Amino acid sequence: MPVHVYVKKHTSAKKKIVNYFSYVSLVIGALLLFWSFYPIVSFEIYSRIFLKKGYKSPVPSLDSPASLSEANNILGSFNIFSNNLRDYTRASLWFPGLGKTGDFSTLSVKDYSLSIPKLNIKEAKVIVGAEDLSKSLIHYLPKSLPGEYGNVAIFGHSTLPQLYSSKDYKSIFTYLPSLENGDEIKIKVNDISYEYVVYDMFVVDPDEISVLEQQKDGSFLTLITCVPPGTYLKRLVVKAKLRLL
Repeated sequence: MPVHVYVKKHTSAKKKIVNYFSYVSLVIGALLLFWSFYPIVSFEIYSRIFLKKGYKSPVPSLDSPASLSEANNILGSFNIFSNNLRDYTRASLWFPGLGKTGDFSTLSVKDYSLSIPKLNIKEAKVIVGAEDLSKSLIHYLPKSLPGEYGNVAIFGHSTLPQLYSSKDYKSIFTYLPSLENGDEIKIKVNDISYEYVVYDMFVVDPDEISVLEQQKDGSFLTLITCVPPGTYLKRLVVKAKLRLL
């Protein structure tokens, strides 16, 4: 016959409530992590399967520090940690290997509008040669205007899809990766409208500045944003060409 008998007591109501909230908090935390990282992971998978890698930078390898290296010494190398320290509302930080050079004061137009029907972007403001991406789209290093021979490069911010707003310039290009060949991009300069058609899309590293080069064999439009969504690791490039009527 046992000397001692141990009887398990029923868990108190207070402990049950604490356990319940612990499990609920764990589930909510897991859902929040999935909510945050799913767009990044899904884009990485999509880009590796369907999007090609872009051009290589024309910047040669030198023994002396290149402009990109000097920029990285000041701003930190391109990794997920140092990128969070940068103010990417400044357009000049997107391709630090290329300084903001050139005189665009001779251009007759200082701003115009851009619309992308598929993304529900309607007459977004584009400022020629500006710097602050939180206030508008930016026509970067302008050498030519829409409708003219050359390459018009337009930068636009992106963020996690959950935070997207077509009217917020800090998230306006979030769904740029959903464009496909044949989609339309409309530009309105003063009272003149131009229609460009998407023909290519690819991902490049921040040092691959060849995407900003001029092309004199036609009228081209290059839309650029940061990817994966919510990060600044790479640049998505969408190429379009003027539709001739």
